[in-house]
Amino acid sequence: MIKQKIQQLSKNIYSNVVANRRHIHSHPELSFHEVETSAFVAKKLDELGIGWERMADNGLVALIKGEKASDKVVALRADMDALPITEANDVPYKSQNEGVMHACGHDVHTSSLLGTAKILTELKSEFGGTVKLIFQPAEERLPGGASLMIKEGVLENPKPDAVLGQHVMPLIDAGKFGFRAGKYMASTDELYVTVKGKGGHGAQPQQNVDPVIITAHILIALQQIVSRFADPKNPTVLSFGKVIANGATNVIPNEVKLEGTFRAMNETWRADAHIKMKKMAEGIAESMGGSCEFNIMKGYPFLINEPKLTDATRSHAEDYLGKENVVDLDIWMAAEDFAYYSQVADACFYRMGIRNESRGITSAVHTPTFDIEETALEQSIGLMAYLAVKQLGN
Repeated sequence: MIKQKIQQLSKNIYSNVVANRRHIHSHPELSFHEVETSAFVAKKLDELGIGWERMADNGLVALIKGEKASDKVVALRADMDALPITEANDVPYKSQNEGVMHACGHDVHTSSLLGTAKILTELKSEFGGTVKLIFQPAEERLPGGASLMIKEGVLENPKPDAVLGQHVMPLIDAGKFGFRAGKYMASTDELYVTVKGKGGHGAQPQQNVDPVIITAHILIALQQIVSRFADPKNPTVLSFGKVIANGATNVIPNEVKLEGTFRAMNETWRADAHIKMKKMAEGIAESMGGSCEFNIMKGYPFLINEPKLTDATRSHAEDYLGKENVVDLDIWMAAEDFAYYSQVADACFYRMGIRNESRGITSAVHTPTFDIEETALEQSIGLMAYLAVKQLGN
C-alpha cells in the first residue's frame, strides 16, 4: 500500500531532512532577502530532477507529475523567511547570521516540503495528477509573499483544486497534528496614530492642548469598537503596544504617537471597524482642541479552512497517523499570509506539533529560545506526501 511506502521512505530520508533543516536554520534570512535560502532550495530541487520557476523574486514554484492519468492538482506551500531575533539557543545549528533567527519554524516548513518532494518523486508511478510545490518568501512582512506570488500567477497553469500548508505549533506534542475547519486565524492590520496638541510647561496646563490626555481618552474609547460595536460572536482584538509621549515630568509634548494592531474574522466588519476607529479618534481629538492622524496599514485577511477539504484532510491524517495523534485546534487570533490562498482557493492550513517537555523544547514561536523536537520531521514529510496523494484521488 502507498501509505506503507510513504512511511518507509520517510524513515529512509529522515536524516537528510534534519540536515537540510539545520543548514537552513544556521543561515536565516529576513523577509524579501531569502537569496541563499532560495538558492539552496533550487539546488535541492535540481538534485531531485524537479524543474522549477522563480517567482516574486526569491520564491520558487515547481511541479511533480504523477504517471497515472488524472487532471487533479494539489498545491503544497512552505515559507522560507526568518525573523529579526538574536538566537539564544546553544546548539550546533545555531544561527550564524547575527540578529536573524528562524524563530517561527519556516526552516522546518521548507525542509519538510523538500522531504515531501523527495518522497513524491520516488512514488510518481504510484499516483496520478500534479503536485505543485510553493516555496514562498516573506510571510513575516507586509504585504506578504503569498499575495505577491498569487498576483504573479502561482495559482494558475495549472490551477490547484486545493492548497495545503502546515505550521509548527509549540503547544502540541511532537508526533501530533492539529486541524480546524472553517475560520481559523484572524486578519491583521497595523495602526499608526499621531495625536497632536500644543505642548508647554506642565505647571500651566491651561495654556496647552494636552495630547497626552487626548490620547488617554482615545485609547479608552477605542475599546468600545470591541465591546460595543463588534458582534460578540465575531472574534475581534484591538491592542496598542507602543505609546510615545516624548515630554518630561514638567513638559507636555506637542504630540503623542501610538502603534497597535486590529484583528478580526469577518472582512465586512473589518472594513466597518476601520471607519469607526478613525472617526472616533479624530472626533475625540477635535472635541478636545487637538487633531488626530489615524493611519491603517491593511494586512493579511482572515484565514478560513474550507470545511469539506479540511474534514477530508483530517480523516486522511487520522488514517496515516492514528486518531490519537490528530487533535482539534481552537481559533487563533494571530495572522498568517497563507490566508491569501484561503481567500481565493479551497485551502487547509494545519498544525504540526513540535513540543518535547522532557527535553525543554517548549518555547513559543517568535522567541530567542524557540526550537523543535526534530523527530517530528519524519511524520511531517510523510503526512504531507500522503495528504497530497489522497487529495489527488489515489
